[in-house]
Amino acid sequence: MTLNVALLGAGRIGKVHAKAIAATEGARLVAVADAMAEAANALASAYGAEVRSIDAIEASADVNAVIICTPTDTHADLIERFARAGKAIFCEKPVDLSVERVRSCLKVVEETGAVLMLGFNRRFDPHFRAVRAEVDAGRIGDVEMVQITSRDPGAPPPSYIKSSGGIFRDMTIHDFDMARFLLGEDVDTVMATGSALVDPEIGRLGDFDSASVILTTASGKQCTISNSRRATYGYDQRIEVHGSKGAVSAENQRPVSIEVATADGYTRPPLHDFFMTRYTEAYAAEIAAFVKSVEGGVPASPSGKDGLAALLIAEAALKSIAEKRAVSISEI
Repeated sequence: MTLNVALLGAGRIGKVHAKAIAATEGARLVAVADAMAEAANALASAYGAEVRSIDAIEASADVNAVIICTPTDTHADLIERFARAGKAIFCEKPVDLSVERVRSCLKVVEETGAVLMLGFNRRFDPHFRAVRAEVDAGRIGDVEMVQITSRDPGAPPPSYIKSSGGIFRDMTIHDFDMARFLLGEDVDTVMATGSALVDPEIGRLGDFDSASVILTTASGKQCTISNSRRATYGYDQRIEVHGSKGAVSAENQRPVSIEVATADGYTRPPLHDFFMTRYTEAYAAEIAAFVKSVEGGVPASPSGKDGLAALLIAEAALKSIAEKRAVSISEI
């Protein structure tokens, strides 16, 4: 069986997913939709697909699944629309910036029985998955503490901040999902702090560019997250899981993993400087997992409920900063 896929959105992330579809056995890109005709035509031509409107894709009998890479404020409506049309759905995070809107959207997904997978690509990074595999194998005993470092090389422009939903809903939300993935439990309480140390304009817009968060589960497991919008040395992505019998960690990745030794000392190449190069393998693996889920009839993961859980943590983090206290997820 070949899964015929339509891509909604031909921008930066749409191009990444188009490449992943082409590389995935059992999947074929048949249609591309985008408000920018030039972008849609270029991507469709590159992969032998057709340019179609969203209306046409919805009605297309030869489309089994859609990948949603459109602006965030369109995600929930499109998910509901294609769930009702009987298509399997892969959607970039988040479903929406509103908790209530996400809940109403997921209700439609449940009622229609649609397949919905959310784009938390870091779960599919081979290094992070290897860490999880060691945890699952019991090598480090019971998980007790997790540390996640996630720092961008530079801050986005203020125009992006206005529409992104802020650092916790846009950037840290990946770390919130990774925390749940590694802790193996839902988060119970959130304590967060945030500052604007990189760009004062970000602070004037009511957002943060530097943040620290402590997550605690009901059993007492903890995760500490460190975020910054400025890492002069590259795209900083590290995790460590500490357990009752040891620890397992994933270090930063480089385009080339070499070390040069001279009389001046030891040097290594710089880190990746962009999330798309750092997580190339993860993007490919998540699309392969989506195809496997649809064809095999197995539950999609991460699911819409995983997306809701991460958004609830983000909301709790914002409330924690505003009220200067630990916030329970049950309050959100």
